[in-house]
Amino acid sequence: MSSRTSPVSRSVTIRRAVARDAKRLTRLVRGSGAYTGMYAAAVAGYRVGPDYIEAHRAFVAVGAGEHEGRVLGFYSLVLAPPELDLLFVADEVQGRGIGRLLVAHMRSEARAAGLDRVKVVSHLPAEGFYHRAGAVRTGTARANPPAVPWDRPEFEFRIPPA
Repeated sequence: MSSRTSPVSRSVTIRRAVARDAKRLTRLVRGSGAYTGMYAAAVAGYRVGPDYIEAHRAFVAVGAGEHEGRVLGFYSLVLAPPELDLLFVADEVQGRGIGRLLVAHMRSEARAAGLDRVKVVSHLPAEGFYHRAGAVRTGTARANPPAVPWDRPEFEFRIPPA
């Protein structure tokens, strides 16, 4: 099994993000390989601040073992209107189940909050991930220049009752 595909999700815990995580989350967003080339402008100058973390349901995936204490990914769930605002996994640990673990956690949080669906406006390179993670394509978010000059696929996670 290659290091790219070896499962690390067994050695990952998910916890609520705290203000001191802000710089690490900002680095994950800005350093994402999915936001290079024509997509770089979408995250240039982007900041996940302590105020954002306090205002949203943000959770981090923290590594154990070889990744001890390292933030490997995170997501942010907005309750009204229900939307998965951010979901990032560090490039070097993608393909190891961390994204699916974060999605499962998000669905559990959404269910606990009484939501029956969660919208996602996907980055184009992440479209396949959301489809594989069980989201259903619902439409297209039109370009919003200058920050996002391209159309993006919209998805929805349906949240069945417990």
